[in-house]
Amino acid sequence: MDLNNIQWGEFEIRNEFFVKNSKAYHKTELEEAKNIGISYVSRTNLNNGVESIVKIGDFKFNKENTIVFGAENATFFYQPNKYITGNKMYYIEMENLNQYSGLFIQMMLNNSIVGCGFGYGKGLIGSRVEKRCILLPINSIGQPDYAFMEQYMRYKEQEKITKYNRYITKRIESFKDFIDVKPFNEIEWGEFFLEDVLNIKAGKRLIKADMKEGEIPFIGASDSNNGITNYISNTNSSLDSNVLGVNYNGSVAENFYHPYKAIFSDDVKRLSLKDVNGNEFLYLFVKTIILKQKSKFQYAYKFNEARMLRQKLLFPINEQGKIDYSYMENYIKKLEYDKLTKYLAFKTPVN
Repeated sequence: MDLNNIQWGEFEIRNEFFVKNSKAYHKTELEEAKNIGISYVSRTNLNNGVESIVKIGDFKFNKENTIVFGAENATFFYQPNKYITGNKMYYIEMENLNQYSGLFIQMMLNNSIVGCGFGYGKGLIGSRVEKRCILLPINSIGQPDYAFMEQYMRYKEQEKITKYNRYITKRIESFKDFIDVKPFNEIEWGEFFLEDVLNIKAGKRLIKADMKEGEIPFIGASDSNNGITNYISNTNSSLDSNVLGVNYNGSVAENFYHPYKAIFSDDVKRLSLKDVNGNEFLYLFVKTIILKQKSKFQYAYKFNEARMLRQKLLFPINEQGKIDYSYMENYIKKLEYDKLTKYLAFKTPVN
C-alpha cells in the first residue's frame, strides 16, 4: 500500500473532530499503582505521553480511543484506554475512532504541526488546534476515508510483525547452543576492584548552547532512553563506541551500553574491559553488576572516579580464580534466548 497513490484532502480539524479540555490532576494528588492502575498522561514526549500508572480513584476519566496532546510538548498521542492527565492537556475525539484509524490520524496531526514552532512560549492549546487543517486520505465523494486509514495501519502492523518474527527467529537460532548455562547459585564468585577490570575514561563538558543539531548521540547523566539526551554534530575527545557510559552525577551509577559512536557528557564516565574485547553480552552483564552498587551513592556521596577505581565488584570466576568472561557472555545469551522464545510465542490479538 502506497500513500503516494491515493487522493488527499485538507480538512479543518474542528469540522471533523471534537477538541476538548482535559481535567487536570497534579501528580501530588496521585498514588503510583503497584499492579492494576490507570495511565497518567502529562506534557512529555516519551512513552506515548504516559508519565506513570496510578491507582484508580474518583477521577473524571478521558474516554478510550481518543488522541491527547499537551500545550507545551506539542505532540499528539493516541490513547487506547481510559486515562487522566496533568495540567494544560487536551484531547481529540471522534465517533468510531479505533486503534488503527487513531494511529493514522495521530501521525497526520503530528505532521501538520512540523515547523510551526509550537512548544514552550507558544502553546498548542485547544482553540489553536481546532482552527488548523489536516491532510487526510479521501474517498470517491471527497470525504475522509477512515476505512482506508484503518486498512493501511493494519497492513503496516503486519509488515512490522513479519520482519520482527524473522529477526527473532534468526537471533534465537544463533543462541541455541547456550541454553544449558548454570544458574548463579551453582558457580563461584570473586571480588575485584573495578580499576583492575575496567578502564575508565572521562567525558567532556559540552553545554546545550554550544550543541549543533546532528545525528551523533549525546550521552548525558540520564536514567532513560539509553542515556541519550540529544543528537548533535559536534565532535570532541569523548567520541567513543563499544563502551559502558556510567553516570557519576545525575542518576548516579545508572549505566548503558553504547555499541555506536557517541559523545559523552562530563557527567558520564566511559568504561571498557581491560583483559578482553568487550561485546554487547559482556557489557550488559557488567552493567547489572555496577547497578547493584547504586544504593550506596547519593547526591552527597558521588560515584566519582576515585571511588569508581576502588569500588569492589563481584564477578563469576573459573577454576583458576580469574573472571569467567565466557560464562558472563553465555549467561546473557541464555537470558536473551529465553526472552525471545517467549516473544515469538506471543500472538497479536485480532481486533
